[in-house]
Amino acid sequence: MTHAIINPAGLHDPAGFGYSHLATTENLVFVAGQYASDARGEVTSTAFAEQVEQALANLRIALAGAGLDYSHVVQLRTFVVDHDADKLRELAAQVGRIWGGQPPTQTLIGVAALALPGMLFEVDAVAVRV
Repeated sequence: MTHAIINPAGLHDPAGFGYSHLATTENLVFVAGQYASDARGEVTSTAFAEQVEQALANLRIALAGAGLDYSHVVQLRTFVVDHDADKLRELAAQVGRIWGGQPPTQTLIGVAALALPGMLFEVDAVAVRV
């Protein structure tokens, strides 16, 4: 099975951080953890809700790099610093705005910290080409 590595325009260059944004096979697309990053890979906000919104927007850009959109996502893994019920409600609301009443599978993992100072949220995904 062959694969391709893609780093879409519109997202920061991840090479300096030691990863690529997408790995694609014939049917599957694996999206690396997306966070509230700007063009330089720096965290854009200190607010949890804004970080979730930007990370999900970056996920959309990553998916588009493989010719896909949110409807192709079958699995999310979300990582939340200092997880609590308020953060869960915010995440659920934003996922609901995108996927409505039929969200993809999701595993939420509460963590003490993420890769960069100030990161509060990260999401990776698996998508399927139809």
